Amino acid sequence: MRKAKNGLDKNLSGVVRDLEQTPVNSHQAQQVNQDRNDRRHLSELRHGHPTGLQDQ
Repeated sequence: MRKAKNGLDKNLSGVVRDLEQTPVNSHQAQQVNQDRNDRRHLSELRHGHPTGLQDQ
């Protein structure tokens, strides 16, 4: 993982920033959900195992 100058993980700080946003309308909420699903799918493809609480 890439580290920012302050020692924080760049990838995780980007995800946290995205999750902190409150959707304004249903379209934006759907976009946030789609982004989360895309990250999960990519993680599964890269690492070969699912992520998320519903998969445990």
